[in-house]
Amino acid sequence: MNYTSIKDIDSLSKWVKSAIKIKSKPLKNKKLGKNKTLGMLFFNPSLRTRLSTQKAALNLGMNVIVMNFTSEGWTLEFEDGAVMNSSASEHIKEAAEVVSQYCDIIAIRAFAGLTDKEKDNAETVLSGFLKYATVPIINMESATGHPLQSLADAITMEEFKTEHKPKVVLSWAPHPKALPQAVANSFVEMMQLQDADFVITHPEGYELNPEITKGSKIEYDQQKAFENADFIYAKNWSNYKEYGQITNSDPNWTVIADKMALTNNAKFMHCLPVRRNIIVTDEVLDSENSIVIEQANNRTYAAQLVLQKILKNEK
Repeated sequence: MNYTSIKDIDSLSKWVKSAIKIKSKPLKNKKLGKNKTLGMLFFNPSLRTRLSTQKAALNLGMNVIVMNFTSEGWTLEFEDGAVMNSSASEHIKEAAEVVSQYCDIIAIRAFAGLTDKEKDNAETVLSGFLKYATVPIINMESATGHPLQSLADAITMEEFKTEHKPKVVLSWAPHPKALPQAVANSFVEMMQLQDADFVITHPEGYELNPEITKGSKIEYDQQKAFENADFIYAKNWSNYKEYGQITNSDPNWTVIADKMALTNNAKFMHCLPVRRNIIVTDEVLDSENSIVIEQANNRTYAAQLVLQKILKNEK
């Protein structure tokens, strides 16, 4: 099996329960990955994804090889039939097949370029490895999705669940850099599998891919969206219509204590790294209701569940 999208999860509730069980005894299956190798290929930087996935592999007894492609690997060509007379030194066909000989599972991190919507939506890097690799592939964040993060988010929300049907709000927040839509996309897809009152709030014109948000409620008034919420998930993303552009940096969208006061004592969530006093104020981020560190911790058990399922060849 591969794990490249939330859609690869057959039962989110079962997966979440399994991950929490793993969390209680993380070394129970220490022998499962013996003599198996995880290859982690990074085309973009990482902190939580790299360390948590590597820790998960070590918990299962796996060997881990890490390669930063931007500084250590050859520039890859992804186009079939390309005449390679430019900067690319190696074709994905050979690269993927070779890495597959060295590794039993390949995990890939490759962000959106945010200049060519069609190319990003085609998931050039991830799709290339899926096409030519001969071993299972894990998505450690691609151009359009971050399914390991959203699985960790689901685990965290289960641990802090309310007795009633929760109201969950995904809120856009300002950022000085243009960021991809990947985290938000996967969070939306994950929430669509949950029994929750789910609301997306963002400035007008900042709609995500309508094919992903189809059926989800969108509220352009952030304060109205926050009313009686149980979970607030803040995240910036660049404009999807005017692709990759920053067309709004309104500081009034920053998550502040006064807005959190409108909620039902909501837990604050963010995937990290987070820009303090841009995305969210110190007061909110450092409050007892902030569960961002717990979220980060659950990244290990989300990755460990995925690795375990692949090693056991489970669905």
